[in-house]
Amino acid sequence: MIFPRVDNRKYFAVVLLVLVALAWLALIVWGQSPYARFLDHDQLYEVNLGLTDELAGVMLVFVIGWTVMTVAMMLPTSLPLFSLFQRMVQRRPDGTLLISLLITGYLAIWSLFGFLALAGDWGVHAAVERISWLDKNSWILGAGVLFTAGVYQFTPLKYVCLDKCRSPLSFITEHWHGTGEQTEAFKLGVHHGLFCVGCCWSLMLLMFVVGMGSVGWMLALGAVMAVERNMPWGRRLSTPLGVVLIASAVAVAMFTLPVFSDSI
Repeated sequence: MIFPRVDNRKYFAVVLLVLVALAWLALIVWGQSPYARFLDHDQLYEVNLGLTDELAGVMLVFVIGWTVMTVAMMLPTSLPLFSLFQRMVQRRPDGTLLISLLITGYLAIWSLFGFLALAGDWGVHAAVERISWLDKNSWILGAGVLFTAGVYQFTPLKYVCLDKCRSPLSFITEHWHGTGEQTEAFKLGVHHGLFCVGCCWSLMLLMFVVGMGSVGWMLALGAVMAVERNMPWGRRLSTPLGVVLIASAVAVAMFTLPVFSDSI
């Protein structure tokens, strides 16, 4: 009996997309649950103050939520590289393990970024509580994130990282040598994660402005990053996106500062 040949490429893509869909569903359900505060950095800081003895647990829950958000937002942007690597190793007996290690290394970098971003955010909250001027002008923080994200769109580092992310074949051939395969697969995921963070870190920081529970904003930012990294014309999106972000920062200042808002 001849069995029909299974297209492992389509099977892998379907599994990955199902995983992404489950991550979005988990975020939606989490956002409607009593534990939604663990997805909001402002409320999470208040939770931390009330649960000082459980600081490690609070941070762990946030990192888990951040990782789920990364699966939802960032895995689709890296689907070309994951799919290409899967085709390269699909005939190997350890092919499933290798692709799993690749994705694990990738998510590990984003989880580390989330941990560092949370620590920095808590440092900012502590500064706001201690500096009365900053507390009265907390709008500067949101405008500052928008402005930073906008300016970064014009930096050479942004385009170096973006070009690496937009060239999955050359990236794999540069980092995959077929020796110590399991270690190399994990390192490949780590390296790709580093360049991905270098490309998108400023946009992901916007989640601290709009809140991780804002599914609509997550969808919008995820779509922008996916287009920027994967569409043939995506690289041309970086400049107008930077202009929009800088203009948004200026708008926040104009509608917040009394000298501007009183004259509008």
